[in-house]
Amino acid sequence: MNTQNTVEIIPYSADLKEHIKTLNIEWLQKYFRVEEKDELVLSNPQEEIIDKGGMIFYAKYNDAILGTVSLMKIDENTFELSKMAVSDKAQGLGIGNKLLVHSVAVAEENNIKKLLLYSNRILLPALHLYEKFGFVEVRLEDVSYERADIKMEKTIS
Repeated sequence: MNTQNTVEIIPYSADLKEHIKTLNIEWLQKYFRVEEKDELVLSNPQEEIIDKGGMIFYAKYNDAILGTVSLMKIDENTFELSKMAVSDKAQGLGIGNKLLVHSVAVAEENNIKKLLLYSNRILLPALHLYEKFGFVEVRLEDVSYERADIKMEKTIS
C-alpha cells in the first residue's frame, strides 16, 4: 500500500508545536479574528492542553501536517473537541472526517462519556460534519469565545 497518499493521524509532539497555531490562525483570520484565549492556547499547547490532561492530534499527508484537533479536558468524563483546523490546501481529502473518527475512537478508548464543542453557524460544512458524527445542538451558556454561537454535544456510549 502506498502510504504517501493516505492521511495519517499522529499524536502531538514538541517538534510539531507550531502547527496547531498556524493551522488555527489560518482559518480564524479568514472567518473571525484571533481572540486572546486563542493566542494563549495556541502559543502554549503543551501547558494549556496536554498538561491539563488533554490531547492534540495532527493529520499528516505526504509528510505535511494539514490538519489538527484537540481534546481539552473539562472533567474526568467530559472533553471539549477544540482547535480543529484543516488547511485550505487540503480541502477534499476527508481530513476533518478522519480527525473526528480518531477523536471519537480515542474518547471511547479513554472512557470519556461526553464530547462537546463550540462553533459558529456560518461554518456550515463543519456543522454538517459534526451532525454526521452524532453531535446535537444543546443550550449555549456562557462561552469563552465571542465567535461561538452554537454548542453541540455527543454522548459516547
